[in-house]
Amino acid sequence: MSRQVLCITGPPHALPGPLHDAIAGFDVCHVAGLAAADTALQGQHFPVGLLVLDDWQEPLVELDHFLRRHSRPRWVAVFRPQALQEAPFRQLVHDHCVDFHTWPLDPGRLSHTLGHALGLAALGQRAEAADACAMRLTGNSPAITLLRQQIMKVAGADAPVLIWGESGTGKELVARAIHEHSGRADGPFVPINCGAIPASLVQSVLFGYEKGAFTGAGAGKTGLVESASGGSIFLDEIGDLPLELQANLLRFLQEKTIYRVGGTRSVPVDARVIAASHVKLADAVARGDFREDLYYRLNVLTLQVPALRERREDVVVLAEEVFHGYATERARGVRGFSSSALRAMRSHDWPGNVRELLNRVRRAAVMADGALIQPHDLELEAPGRAAVSGEALDSARERAERLALQSQLDAGHSITAVARELGISRMTLYRLMAKHGLQRPVRRAAD
Repeated sequence: MSRQVLCITGPPHALPGPLHDAIAGFDVCHVAGLAAADTALQGQHFPVGLLVLDDWQEPLVELDHFLRRHSRPRWVAVFRPQALQEAPFRQLVHDHCVDFHTWPLDPGRLSHTLGHALGLAALGQRAEAADACAMRLTGNSPAITLLRQQIMKVAGADAPVLIWGESGTGKELVARAIHEHSGRADGPFVPINCGAIPASLVQSVLFGYEKGAFTGAGAGKTGLVESASGGSIFLDEIGDLPLELQANLLRFLQEKTIYRVGGTRSVPVDARVIAASHVKLADAVARGDFREDLYYRLNVLTLQVPALRERREDVVVLAEEVFHGYATERARGVRGFSSSALRAMRSHDWPGNVRELLNRVRRAAVMADGALIQPHDLELEAPGRAAVSGEALDSARERAERLALQSQLDAGHSITAVARELGISRMTLYRLMAKHGLQRPVRRAAD
């Protein structure tokens, strides 16, 4: 795990002795001001950030916007104790920092805090890809439940996998899930969009080249297929691969070796191939656009990713997952979705699938004017009377849900007690409270 820390101070000056001692064991990049910090974060990822706010001169609102844009690092703050007397400052530290220290500084304690923050960042990095998959595979519809079961079965084998699904359904995320649950999880996962590589470069990009293979090849280069050795290679939109390259890919699948451009010897590559297409390859074979022998070599284990319209019961759960997953982006005061927005999302056909839902919800969370997102914020039509009559059961369920929550919260119980009484988790309770615009009760006992 990287021990890199981005240290942001006010006007340029030497770091005080105790602070210098605290960060001595870390790989520190020291910058002054938010503009320099922005530049540093654009060029490199830092798992932990240290905010030294003693002589801070930029407005707190600018710092708040900066920290919302760069929410991935774990932030630790150092400042004078008098700053805690200011409510906006307290709110900023509460919203964005995993810990803070005040002067006089204990170098040992701050060093321990930075090490702990690095540990949290490492856990977050390991969970990141799995969380992204979970977001789009969230739900209890029969279609997504079956897909999750199939992924676990397929992951245990080592044969090629062919994934079919409409654009935007999350085919790459399914491929990542297969890789992460396979025996190759510790190896690389190399995604390649076959339709995005210029035809003239496909051969060298996929299989690499030797020094002097063509003009400008001053040194040899490893191709993407070879770089996936020990792991998995994901060939997205494989139907767009030129026919002449399909023969090379077939040879690799048969022999587990490749030839670099300009090379005279074969290179062994141990990589599992996972391919995906939004068109039926059997139809492409019939049209003569795809090699039949390559199709049968790939079509060993097949998965179909359902379109979002085939799992409508998952739409609201997915929307809430996106809403909470991008909490740092949304406008202040936006707490959730209105009942009409939920009905509109259930009624929409989602031709762009999960990708469309992700974009609509992210945009609505930023642009909404009220506390609850409305259909027009999602750029969806509000359901008419016919749709409302069809949603009568859902509306009744939502009213009953709100009444049950309200009665428990009005009783003044703790969050833990309310969740236990309703038979749900605390996280689910918080989400339901946000959905219905309910406030947390005055605490009578520690949660």
